[in-house]
Amino acid sequence: MKKKLYMLVALLFVFVPLGLLTNSPAWGEWENEHYQKLLGYIPSGIANAKSLDAPIPDYAIGGTSQTLSYYLSALLGIVLLFGIYYFLLKVLKK
Repeated sequence: MKKKLYMLVALLFVFVPLGLLTNSPAWGEWENEHYQKLLGYIPSGIANAKSLDAPIPDYAIGGTSQTLSYYLSALLGIVLLFGIYYFLLKVLKK
């Protein structure tokens, strides 16, 4: 089971830069105007969340190409998620 999960994560990692091929934003990464147009209003949680600073805004890491920035951001996300998973696994086992 673990091997299949790792293979899936690796496959998804390979396809990370596909988002660069479109001018449309990724799902859920819309500007407030998109929510206004789509829903007819901007939910308060979304309106308030726009004031938060992202750790890596627009997946851009200074001094690297856009594709490399996407891969590095994806790798960081994978490492963080697996790290949290293994940490929780260790804590819950005790």
